[in-house]
Amino acid sequence: MTVGSESTAGAFLREKLADFWLGLRTGFGYSPVVIALVVIMLTLMLPPIIFLLNSSVHTIKPDGSFDQFTLRFYKELITNPRFFNNFINTTVYATGSAVVAIVLGTIQAWIVERTNTPLRRYVFLVSIISLGIPSVLYTVAFLLLLGKKGPVNEVLALLLGPGKVYLDVYTMWGMVIIEGIDFAPLVFLLLASVFRSADASFEEASMTSGAGITQTFRHITLKLALPGIFALLILIFIRAFESFETPALVGRPGGIFVLTTDIYKAAQLDTPPNYGQAGAFSVALLAVVMVLLYWYNRLSRYAERFQTITGKGFRPRVMDLGNWRYATAAILVVMFIVIIVLPVGIVVWASFLPYYQPFSFAAMSLFTLENFAEVLDAGLLLDSVGNTLILGVATATAVSLFTTVCAWLAVRRYKGGWLLDQLATMPLILPSIVLGVALLQVFLNTPFGLYGTLTSLVLASMVRYLPYGMRYSYAGVLQIHTELEEASAMSGGHRVSTFVRIVVPLVAPALITCWLFVFLSATKAVSLMILLIGPDSQIVAVTIFDLWENGALPELAALGVAWTAFMTVIASIFYYFTRRYGLTVK
Repeated sequence: MTVGSESTAGAFLREKLADFWLGLRTGFGYSPVVIALVVIMLTLMLPPIIFLLNSSVHTIKPDGSFDQFTLRFYKELITNPRFFNNFINTTVYATGSAVVAIVLGTIQAWIVERTNTPLRRYVFLVSIISLGIPSVLYTVAFLLLLGKKGPVNEVLALLLGPGKVYLDVYTMWGMVIIEGIDFAPLVFLLLASVFRSADASFEEASMTSGAGITQTFRHITLKLALPGIFALLILIFIRAFESFETPALVGRPGGIFVLTTDIYKAAQLDTPPNYGQAGAFSVALLAVVMVLLYWYNRLSRYAERFQTITGKGFRPRVMDLGNWRYATAAILVVMFIVIIVLPVGIVVWASFLPYYQPFSFAAMSLFTLENFAEVLDAGLLLDSVGNTLILGVATATAVSLFTTVCAWLAVRRYKGGWLLDQLATMPLILPSIVLGVALLQVFLNTPFGLYGTLTSLVLASMVRYLPYGMRYSYAGVLQIHTELEEASAMSGGHRVSTFVRIVVPLVAPALITCWLFVFLSATKAVSLMILLIGPDSQIVAVTIFDLWENGALPELAALGVAWTAFMTVIASIFYYFTRRYGLTVK
């Protein structure tokens, strides 16, 4: 027998064994593949939840193990007026941020999808590029823009008179504006498909009856999009409710605390760390998010009442705004300046100065590259960027491949496949900071020395982004008709080879977009990582946070510029695939 024939025979035998393993049934009728995937998910998800609940009802020994059972932490939570004050702060902050984001995102989505405004096709690229910029860098940039010595206050002083600070960004309104602008691009990407699906005949009928563009938008377009807008309002409210970066950098210096900063303080800043109090705060935040997700899912079920794509009458046409299209184009340009140009520009400005100072032509004489050199010499750039790339690539690859198999088993209705879908969605109920507290307890109590390692960050990110990977993969597999797999089977193809050779290539566009979205999300996260990070596992977003806390603004800016430039390239690739294959961000 030749080497080639041995290789062919070995490959055939491996394929037969793999197909046998996939088709094998236990006494309960489940495939071992399904059972193995369920066990993996439960292993990733149950320990954090169990440790979180235990930490909230047990005192902790000096070695980190659980000691006596107690309800003291919950009693302190309920009796402490700080909890209710901070809960109100969180609610006001999340509501305001969601409203700002929805207003900005809705305006952009309507202009881009429902009008003939010039430059509108570039809004997608701008929005996706913003996904690659860490939220903590956005927050720092707006603190520089809106700070006491920032350009906005300087302009106001020129217009209204010097000697007075007109805007104090370290307030609730500052938190709301910064977070709302940060979320606006995501809202646009999610709402674009809603406006794209609207039937133009309703708007045409309105305008034929004498209604103007504004009336048509208010009474027809907006009302048809209300289910999507309300559902997204709740979703952004949840994301803002559990956010950490803006409350930590803006709220804490201004004396405004929210639940996430309370959790961070108890677990990270208190000496010794008060894991019991952090656990109680986390459980309370978890309960609120579960209720909000329930209402979000309930609202989403009624979206079909507003469906307008009914068949031959559907025409996805846009409205001709006439000369008004230049006004809407100006709105898009202003938003581009606010979302990208100003925040990125001021970070670039700060990166070339030996110490930060307001914009002036005289300051340009101080421009230097020493900040970039110092970041390189200190290892911040290479170490942080290297760790971040490993984290992003490993997380995105593992989530994409894992959820593709799970989605295929779920869509093809393998016994137990529905459980894979449900388990993959479960991490949505865990806010990032809560998941960080839970995993902190797990890693501290494992005998493998996981805490502070890059492996622990990858595992945490996998759990966090499983729901997003599952939604992409599920949607991709749904588009593949079973006839293709049946034709492969009739031609002698086995299930494993059919999955590898038929399903995977066809689901590749959704798989690639899933990979890029998870990569962008994992590399910009702070709230999940800040409790798990170690000396040898620093990543860019957390390093930026630490540099701001330590007052090292020039180094922060240099690191931020280098990372933003790199992520712009990655985000542009993301944009190419979303446009090339007609996919959307979920």
